Amino acid sequence: MAPTRRDFLKRSGFATASMMVPSFLKASIPILPGDVRPKVFVVIQFTGGNDGLNCIVPIGNDIYYKSRPNIGYKKEELIRLSDDIGMNASLQGLADLFYDGNVVLINNVGYPNPNRSHFRSMDIWQTASDEDTYLQTGWIGRLLDHHCTTGNCVMPHYAVEIDDSLSLALKGSTISGFAVRNPDQLKNVNTNPFLDHVARHYTGGSHVHNNVEYLHKLLTDTTNSTDYIFEQSKKYTTAVPYPANEFGNQLKTIANLINAETNTSVYYVSLSGFDTHALQRNQQERQLKIYADGLKAFVTDLKNTGKFKDTLIMTFSEFGRRVEENAGKGTDHGTANNVYLIGGGLKQGGMINEMPDLSKLVDDDLVYQTDFRHIYATILDKWLQVDAKTILGNDFKPMDFL
Repeated sequence: MAPTRRDFLKRSGFATASMMVPSFLKASIPILPGDVRPKVFVVIQFTGGNDGLNCIVPIGNDIYYKSRPNIGYKKEELIRLSDDIGMNASLQGLADLFYDGNVVLINNVGYPNPNRSHFRSMDIWQTASDEDTYLQTGWIGRLLDHHCTTGNCVMPHYAVEIDDSLSLALKGSTISGFAVRNPDQLKNVNTNPFLDHVARHYTGGSHVHNNVEYLHKLLTDTTNSTDYIFEQSKKYTTAVPYPANEFGNQLKTIANLINAETNTSVYYVSLSGFDTHALQRNQQERQLKIYADGLKAFVTDLKNTGKFKDTLIMTFSEFGRRVEENAGKGTDHGTANNVYLIGGGLKQGGMINEMPDLSKLVDDDLVYQTDFRHIYATILDKWLQVDAKTILGNDFKPMDFL
């Protein structure tokens, strides 16, 4: 069997779209026909399996307190969302946005036949696959591919991950997203004369016919995006104070690019530290505060510039945790979880489904009620204006939060 383009890229070392190449094109590249600027979608990934049951807490639920005698939260420790629902106090920034009507909370999100492996479950979320199906492209990567099949090929910077490497979610068959942790570093690395020469002399069109031409086009497209992101990052500097940590800096970078009206539709960022097998409370509270404080600054920034109404933020984790705490005052890998949606374009804020039923567990785990791909379908259809079935492969009914 002849090698595929993907095989060729893996062997040649160009498998990711974040390769560092020379800068020479002052790109001002429209993403869609007529230079129609897309709405912005920001994905925040909690890596490690966040314990959603200690984020959105069923106040007064006897099963909750019996299952969590050491790590459960009493009602006086929580931010009250209603008489029987509380939010972890470390999520104050998220609670403030919730009170303003800018947050939708969805409980019991998961998928059939849940997998408790970090790696496999994250692959399922990032590819939008069934539990027993293994895909090599991510759901956002297939969105990029789709634009090319319709004759509107996008550049790698259509989807930007603020990191050193690209997640599977942003990898497509024809085109992948662009990974960069710090745009300021791009100028220093774009100094290879050979790659500069190769990229300068690409004269092909949008369709490629062999591996060499494909690699040439990939190099040129990535060069364009490298230069473009660097130039755009200099156009706007926020005056909003962000938390002095890595996550805050990542959100600040995204805000600067959004406020510079960069032709990027999807941003992706991860926050790790949620694998809380022991001494959970302090560790989770620390990570939740990092998230909520950074999120509040980010939203304030976008509200100040009028960009929040066209920005949608989704926060998810690969799975939740077991209902019952373990002997180490932590929790083990679980199943269903909550998803947070934040934006100025939501129909209305609030909690749109019921809290988990702790009296009806399967293998001591929560039972999912909402397949995460219904959330994806809603975002694709109603926000990114793309037929969701084309990207997801199956017909997942959109929800009603947009």
